[in-house]
Amino acid sequence: MSPSFAASPHSLCVLRLSAVGDCCHAVPVVRAVCEHFPDARLTWIVGRLEATLVGDLPGVESITYDKRGGLAAWRALRAQLADRRYDALLHMQAALRASLVSLAVRARVRIGFDRARAKDLQWLFSDTAIAPAPRGHALDALRGFADALGVPRRPLVWDIPIPEAARERAAALVPAAQPFIVISPCSSQRSRNFRNWRAERYAALVDHAAAQGLATVLTGGGTALERDYAAAIAARSKRAPLDLVGKTSLKELLAVLARARAVVCPDSGPAHLADSAGTPVVGLYATSNPARTGPYRERRFVVDRYAEALRRFQGKEIDEVAWGARVRHPDAMDLISVDEVIEKLDAALAARA
Repeated sequence: MSPSFAASPHSLCVLRLSAVGDCCHAVPVVRAVCEHFPDARLTWIVGRLEATLVGDLPGVESITYDKRGGLAAWRALRAQLADRRYDALLHMQAALRASLVSLAVRARVRIGFDRARAKDLQWLFSDTAIAPAPRGHALDALRGFADALGVPRRPLVWDIPIPEAARERAAALVPAAQPFIVISPCSSQRSRNFRNWRAERYAALVDHAAAQGLATVLTGGGTALERDYAAAIAARSKRAPLDLVGKTSLKELLAVLARARAVVCPDSGPAHLADSAGTPVVGLYATSNPARTGPYRERRFVVDRYAEALRRFQGKEIDEVAWGARVRHPDAMDLISVDEVIEKLDAALAARA
């Protein structure tokens, strides 16, 4: 970073369009930058869905970008920013689409990832890079942008605002008198993802929670796959869970997760939402590495079968594959047993109590 940037900047722009989990990682970094440069104007260009979660951070101007809007959306963004020139652009998303969006932002300094992590040729769209930090957590990678600005390391703070209306809606959906756990069974289903555990195994958790006097709330998006998954879990459970799949906004979901005793889910956005709220997360990791994408605050409740999945389905050890490599095999999640998830769940519940 240029030594001349030691002076407080007048304006900064963050580019992180998606996804929900990654935007959760960006929140404490953005907050740290705001705290260190309280007089700087900070703009966050963010995706439409993600803006419903982080678009009301105090001290941050949110500009929503429609990722499906094509050239028209890009031109609209360029027109909106035409009379602005930022002191620095923090290009926090190493994806070609995000890099093309970055061309609509005029900035004196354009900061991107170091060459090893600047995927999709991101290094062509920046003129300086954050410090290399191989094999770290995804959130720590984003902290590198604050480091590049000279922001000192402090304890991370999320405090994603939850509007009162969202809290009231969550209270109406899940009465406060009933203690509960949340199961968010599905991750996003891009091709050959294979992160989802079997419905009958989730049903065993529902029954285990019920035996301890806990209700189970199912959450997720409104896709057909997620609705079918919820129906399959309910059909196999002795005590029917409360099905909120497709029935909450992101703010309402955050309000529900914040009240839960524990959250069980695969590598997905809700894991990071719950983690941001301080709720214990029983993460189910076999196809992805929890050291990179697991709950950041605390990973002691994660069930980690990633190394075993690598050995069994790829014949490799962790240090032999690229950091963040996925195990794309339909049987990988079967390495996670019901008993070990129950053990972690009980530990999380005890910690929450």
